[in-house]
Amino acid sequence: MRIKIKITRAVVPNLFTILNMFSGFISVIASSDGNFIYAANFILVAALFDILDGVMARLTKSSSEFGVQIDSLADVISFGIAPAFLAYKIYLFQFGEIGLLISSLLMVMAGIRLARFNIQLVGFDKNHFSGLPSPASGLTIVAFILTFYDSKNGFNSEAVKYFPALVILVSLLMVSLIKYDTLPKLSKKGFQEKPFHVVSLFFSLFLIFITNGKALFYIIIAFIIFGVLRSTINVIKKEIFHRNHEEDEELTSMDL
Repeated sequence: MRIKIKITRAVVPNLFTILNMFSGFISVIASSDGNFIYAANFILVAALFDILDGVMARLTKSSSEFGVQIDSLADVISFGIAPAFLAYKIYLFQFGEIGLLISSLLMVMAGIRLARFNIQLVGFDKNHFSGLPSPASGLTIVAFILTFYDSKNGFNSEAVKYFPALVILVSLLMVSLIKYDTLPKLSKKGFQEKPFHVVSLFFSLFLIFITNGKALFYIIIAFIIFGVLRSTINVIKKEIFHRNHEEDEELTSMDL
């Protein structure tokens, strides 16, 4: 009886992971058919399932090594392959081999990032990510498309000229060592641990709702910039600390 219950608990979060994977596959099919908005929306759906599988794993207390591995495989498909193919088909194809190379970075770097994450993971609960999470990378591409692309007129903004640079940036950030916080747990304990994060999450969701999703791109960009700035400030602080420490040691040796 206990074995059956344990198996059932493990199936629930993994089912959401499979739905995540399936959504990524549908996105690829949609991109190949030229239905780019449809493809972008299915990456959003994949992100929703990615969140739900983590929530269900915690609720059912069924986190496992298998769950970690299949979740990473699903993320490579939904937030690596799917956005890479979408980026190529919607715009980067016109640059030939260079466009192919740039778009492939989303897939390659997502694979590298997730492999590194798996071998470095200790336990199943994490407070932060090293490097931009692959879902955030994929959603950046999706949010850009949903903000500046129209199915009838194509890209209707000069912002599209920055699209290749954006693809390269988020790809490199995935394999960087910049610290990015995980989503806060929506519970009393989660609010006590990270009140600013919980408030920011709900405020972001409110902005996305009242702008019909148009605020998503700018919120993600703010999230990316915040991580870069925080890491830069921390590096500067460490450098100042080391310099002061070295100066103190020099003064001490002179006094002796």
